Amino acid sequence: MNLKSIIREFPDFPKAGIIFRDISPVLKDPNAIKFVIDQFYEFYKNRKIDLLAGIESRGFIFASILAVRFGKGCVMIRKQGKLPGKTVSLEYDIEYGSATMEIQQDAVSRGENVLIADDLLATGGTARAAAQLIERLGGKVSGFAFVVELAALNGRDLIKGYEVHSLVTYT
Repeated sequence: MNLKSIIREFPDFPKAGIIFRDISPVLKDPNAIKFVIDQFYEFYKNRKIDLLAGIESRGFIFASILAVRFGKGCVMIRKQGKLPGKTVSLEYDIEYGSATMEIQQDAVSRGENVLIADDLLATGGTARAAAQLIERLGGKVSGFAFVVELAALNGRDLIKGYEVHSLVTYT
């Protein structure tokens, strides 16, 4: 399946000069979702995975479906203030300022192997923050699963040393 032919492009969104890669049509098409999950599963099926983690918000969708496919649980990595209970947070730099991500303090047990899923790898800041949060809780990052990668933004540089699998790459 050619995912690039399904992903829509919106020039100048959310601001001039940006081409927004919209995966909504992928989510709407059950065959496309199945293809995405099958691709990630085939790539990671022989790795040690105890848990899936989804990055807010579209990462929740892919992590949840993958969790079912792997027969594992799923946890959320969210923007600050969105999770109840005790959390661990991490502030990191983004393109124009900073952001803070959180995970619940009891989401990952020491030694658990966690596959992190998200829809998009851009600059890599959010992905690196997610990995650091998993590791602060004592977990090990098994890898990353991204539907789309914007290679020109060099996101892989920030998550060097981790296995990264992207299904569609834009240069």
